[in-house]
Amino acid sequence: MLTHTPHTLAERAAQIPLYLHAYAFHLNMRYERLLPHDLLDIAHQQHLRGVKIHVEDGESQSLRTFNADAFAQFKAKAQHYQLDVHIETSASDNATLDEAMRIAHATGATSVRFYPRYEGHLSTVMAKIKQDLAYLRQFDDCGLTFTIEQHEDLKGHELVTLVENSGMKNLSILFDFGNMINANEQPLEALAVMAPYITQVHIKDAKRLKEGKGWGHEACRTGEGDLPLKAMLTELLLLGKVHPQVIAFGLEEEVDYYAPAFRFDDEGDDPWIPWRDASFTPLPSDEQRDQRLALEYQHALEQIVYIRQLCAELIASPA
Repeated sequence: MLTHTPHTLAERAAQIPLYLHAYAFHLNMRYERLLPHDLLDIAHQQHLRGVKIHVEDGESQSLRTFNADAFAQFKAKAQHYQLDVHIETSASDNATLDEAMRIAHATGATSVRFYPRYEGHLSTVMAKIKQDLAYLRQFDDCGLTFTIEQHEDLKGHELVTLVENSGMKNLSILFDFGNMINANEQPLEALAVMAPYITQVHIKDAKRLKEGKGWGHEACRTGEGDLPLKAMLTELLLLGKVHPQVIAFGLEEEVDYYAPAFRFDDEGDDPWIPWRDASFTPLPSDEQRDQRLALEYQHALEQIVYIRQLCAELIASPA
């Protein structure tokens, strides 16, 4: 168990900063049934703190396609709803980071999340990410905070090393509830390693899939998987001695999302990290499309209820 300030769990659970993650509507946004403005409407209707939205969510009508007028309208709507906006992207190279920062500034966002996607031996991958962070360091005082996500291929201690050596004061870790599985780590152990640097979270549930000497995962409805949701949520809520350390809990229901094993028991000291595309959920067949999109919407709203009920249990439990 982590060490944390006592008698704060109920208070922090009552004030948990919940954000609507666009990936909860991944299929709807890929089919352009939901667009960035719609995400703001749903977050407002559900009384959430903000939204986390990828630069590509909405496909041909995504944030990366916006002109100045469209950005101004999106920013005004978020401000009218009093919603905080976080921008996400799926790489760490200079051009990708530049685009994400441009969009973040144009939308009035406060944060940018990214994760590296490189192929090669671990030592080579770590060196490339170190170069990316050296580039990002010049923007440390640009008004944005930055999070690097533990995204299936790197272990917790490797991410901690990158953050500690980055020389940045506004870089921290975004902890995903399931992604440590693919790096051959256990949820609570991985959380403990990264805990000093975690400021944001993606909440989801997943089933662990044994794959040789490693593990893959398949995301599922929250509460139906193998993850210790309540224990992880408790530890994350209690990070921070005086003020909550985690400032955003993203609701990322991704039913049927699959990710393979990347790290293995017998991998050695400098394992090969294979290339992977950005994460996505398989598209339904044409016959099942409308039903699947409606079900995705329902699942996303039900996750909000589930997490709020879980917080209610924490509020009611003895300190």
